[in-house]
Amino acid sequence: MTRTVHCRKYNEDLPGLDRPPYPGAKGEDIFNNVSRKAWEEWQKHQTMLINERRLNMMNADDRKFIQAEMDKFLAGEDYAQAEGYVPPSP
Repeated sequence: MTRTVHCRKYNEDLPGLDRPPYPGAKGEDIFNNVSRKAWEEWQKHQTMLINERRLNMMNADDRKFIQAEMDKFLAGEDYAQAEGYVPPSP
């Protein structure tokens, strides 16, 4: 049976992740408060940010940037977009 969580991004009950995506408290927080849908969307957006902004995950500043943007994204706040990216219209 699928776990359900109250997703902080969408403010509704949705299927949750199968396991924490990070070790420690941060992973447990995401596991308990972020839906699978929001996490999968974040992973796609994160990949786009890394590629379009040419971020290097070996660089501590770039990792901090991605972490901060992840927190904003999952909280439903304004977050960084890739330069020139226009989301598809519904």
